[in-house]
Amino acid sequence: MSAQVHNNRKARFFNHLDGGVVECRLCPRRCRIKPGEWGKCLARINIDGELIAATYGHPAAMQVDPIEKKPFLWFMPGSKTFSIGTYGCNLSCQFCQNEELSRNAAENDGHVVPFISPPEVISLAREYGCSSVAFTYNEPTVFIEYAMDIAKLAKESGLRTVLVTNGYINAEPRAEFYKLMDAANIDLKAFSEFFYNSLCGGSLAPVLESCRYYKKTVEGHLEITNLLIPGRNDSPEMIEELLKWVKGELGLDTPIHFSAYYPTGSFQEPATPAETLYMAEGIARRIGFSRVHLGNLR
Repeated sequence: MSAQVHNNRKARFFNHLDGGVVECRLCPRRCRIKPGEWGKCLARINIDGELIAATYGHPAAMQVDPIEKKPFLWFMPGSKTFSIGTYGCNLSCQFCQNEELSRNAAENDGHVVPFISPPEVISLAREYGCSSVAFTYNEPTVFIEYAMDIAKLAKESGLRTVLVTNGYINAEPRAEFYKLMDAANIDLKAFSEFFYNSLCGGSLAPVLESCRYYKKTVEGHLEITNLLIPGRNDSPEMIEELLKWVKGELGLDTPIHFSAYYPTGSFQEPATPAETLYMAEGIARRIGFSRVHLGNLR
């Protein structure tokens, strides 16, 4: 992939290695990236021995949304949020429901996304009457420098900050990033190491630690989303195991969102039947959850 990058914003959380190679410390992948090459997230590139945050200031998507669309049903209900995202993702989920943004490199779609500075993002959010800024669409971890700069300005201007994330991040950046967020929705894809390894190119433990950290250390508002895929993570046993972990670690007051999957790209498993979501809801209510929601039903 050619390195067509239109900013020189130096990334954070990386080490210099021999021969101009850099090691990214942002997420558990810990990519070792040679000069001219991209990290697995397709958002960070090694240029002349320095790691560059290629999507800094280049949002691929901005929109005013109801906060409930993120989804947050128990945080500032009825308010508008200014949603922003870029390109790239540090997981490679075969079933990704947002491939257009998650699997494109910074300039790989054939056009240059205009530069929009963090102060301009805040101005737009205020202009459109938003109460918060949401880091969403693609994985915010891969545009952490941009998101953190926006979040700091948002707090100074009285706006709240919300994060929609896969939770796949290392401890050092997690601590700096998550403390800037008033609310988080973490996508707990399955309670299965095999699932994360075989379908997402990742692992479960860092995601669980992110959930714990946000709930117990940041003490912000946390909601959990679980996308149910037929035959992969929708067995009653796995759903119950996941919910019992949430109960024990995060509490029964945690809002749970079960979401329907639809075929996408080369991943053509049948769509999630509505009955599966109703089954999951029943298990959650039996365990004692009261804030249980079903999403993406058509």
